[in-house]
Amino acid sequence: MTTTVTTKGQVTIPKPVRDFLGIVPGSKVEFHRASDGSVVITRADRHQPKSRFNNLRGHAGEGLNTDAIMALTRGE
Repeated sequence: MTTTVTTKGQVTIPKPVRDFLGIVPGSKVEFHRASDGSVVITRADRHQPKSRFNNLRGHAGEGLNTDAIMALTRGE
């Protein structure tokens, strides 16, 4: 993939690369020089964007145990 450098030294990271790395607006990235002279870009924050469902995790209560679920499905 090829991109053009602006007069300010900025580039647009191609969408397939952003999608692969999970880069969204506000994400931080790092550039590393590899031993072969190439440059590697990685996510600096290593966090996936927060899902709107993350806040709901663990709020369902204790729930039913396996025996109780089986009793309900069998009509006992």
